[in-house]
Amino acid sequence: MRRRKSRLPGIVDVAAAAGVSPATVSRYFNSPDMVRLRTRSLIRRAVDDLGYVRNRAMQSMIGGATGSVGLVIPTIDNAIFSEMLQAFSSCLAARDRTLLIAAHSYDLDQEVLLVQSLLEQRIDALALVGLEHRPETLRLIDRLGMPTVFLWTFRDDQPWPCIGFDNEEAGRIAARHLIDLGHHDILLVTGDETSNDRAAGRRKGALEAFRRVNITIPTGRQIISPYDIQASKDSILNILKSKDRPTALLAGNDVIAQGALFAACTGGLSVPWDLSIIGIGDFRGSSAVEPGLTTVRIPARQVGELAADALVKMIHEPDADAVHQHRFPLELVVRGTTRPIEA
Repeated sequence: MRRRKSRLPGIVDVAAAAGVSPATVSRYFNSPDMVRLRTRSLIRRAVDDLGYVRNRAMQSMIGGATGSVGLVIPTIDNAIFSEMLQAFSSCLAARDRTLLIAAHSYDLDQEVLLVQSLLEQRIDALALVGLEHRPETLRLIDRLGMPTVFLWTFRDDQPWPCIGFDNEEAGRIAARHLIDLGHHDILLVTGDETSNDRAAGRRKGALEAFRRVNITIPTGRQIISPYDIQASKDSILNILKSKDRPTALLAGNDVIAQGALFAACTGGLSVPWDLSIIGIGDFRGSSAVEPGLTTVRIPARQVGELAADALVKMIHEPDADAVHQHRFPLELVVRGTTRPIEA
């Protein structure tokens, strides 16, 4: 269960726990070389035990609301999170709150530092993407009782509020569509699963669906691609140029799928006649490419809106027993990039 947000520990609390004066703690942060090694060790232990974070931006404030909410996402370099981000920001603005955004580039060690930095700004609440995070991140928000939601994925067994969807199901839906069209030789192109439980879930769900109908996707038909159109095009092109090219391609998201479309065009293939392509996401622009991209629609805007609404409620009603959990359904959107395989 979510803990009630407690009073944030201050420099006096750290000093008391370490058995030193507040002036020594201040010196530790500002001029650590002037503090004896043993004393530094005592202060560092007290900081860790208390979950103390410095308030660099608002030194004059002691606790209290700032009206800002933090959102840490993996990337702002493509369209993956743009619709969710816009909806999240607009919903907060309508409630007179400011959004502070940080991106960790799929590096969960970097996420620890970004969360620490946002907490130093005395944010009132926090949103993180995915369910995989470093223990240091989870301990920090738990110690502070920080209102927090986890976005873009959902599992019933999580102790934290989750607002998202089942990424394994997204993979299964995409795979079943290709199965129903009669495809057996399929190229599976997903994102790097390092620090990305969404990519891992979609790959797992797709492979599970194929196994159920005795379709094996060999290692040579499973490749990893960055979430970049040019990079995905380059990684897919050589396989499409081979004589034993697949009849269909399942992309872990629409960014990779669009790269596959360009790779097919460069390789002289006609989509969907020579190659069927399905993505996951239905991002802005997925319906505008030619042919329109068949994909599994992710309700990005609804995720952003509901997450913002949940956090505001958690801020204003810290003692409420409301459970802010929501699993959105996913929808197959069939457009022009897939067709039944010819017998």
